[in-house]
Amino acid sequence: MKIGIIGAGNIGGNLTRRLTSLGHEVRVANSRGPETLAALAEETGATPVTVTEAARGAEIVVVTVPFKNVPGLPAGIFEGAAEGFTVIDTNNYYPRERDGRIAAVEDEGLTESRWIERQLGHPVVKAFNGTYAIDLLERPRPAGDPDRMALPVAGDDEGAKKAVRALIDELGFDTVDAGGIDDSWRQQPATPVYGLRAGVEGVTRALAEASPVRTAEFSG
Repeated sequence: MKIGIIGAGNIGGNLTRRLTSLGHEVRVANSRGPETLAALAEETGATPVTVTEAARGAEIVVVTVPFKNVPGLPAGIFEGAAEGFTVIDTNNYYPRERDGRIAAVEDEGLTESRWIERQLGHPVVKAFNGTYAIDLLERPRPAGDPDRMALPVAGDDEGAKKAVRALIDELGFDTVDAGGIDDSWRQQPATPVYGLRAGVEGVTRALAEASPVRTAEFSG
């Protein structure tokens, strides 16, 4: 597939490494410009581009930038994407350590990914937000392996969610359907599934045990 990655931090960088190794055509961008991605490009074979070029031709676009920076992404970042493209949102809201207080999340009760959708103007599938970046490199397992980890995936569009779950399976992880974007609070920071290294049964149980009450640690 053709995949665009906006953000080349820990998650974005390791997704670039894994997806290129699987034969996908990856265009990767960051806020500092393609020239700063020369080493990653040389390592992986990915194409470094500007943010506005990352989605061109892409069937899947991964948005993995700091939460507070999403509204500042350039207009038209999805121009030229493939018809019916899917957007993966990996972001988390950290009001105390990075993002500041965002009223729509705190006061209106929007899930973090619903807020992201509003900023992007496009539906998203929430995935990888509670995954340790190193696990993308070190913990893939073949299907059926008893140690295979599972990742929660939330989204309103069943077709888009299916595409993301298939990609995660290819990366070497099982998935658990975490419901729609209004249900995606179940995988936000401080929930039982956030950062959980477990299989399908453990992830399913953790999602069921989640509370919608935002903890003080993750409130602004």
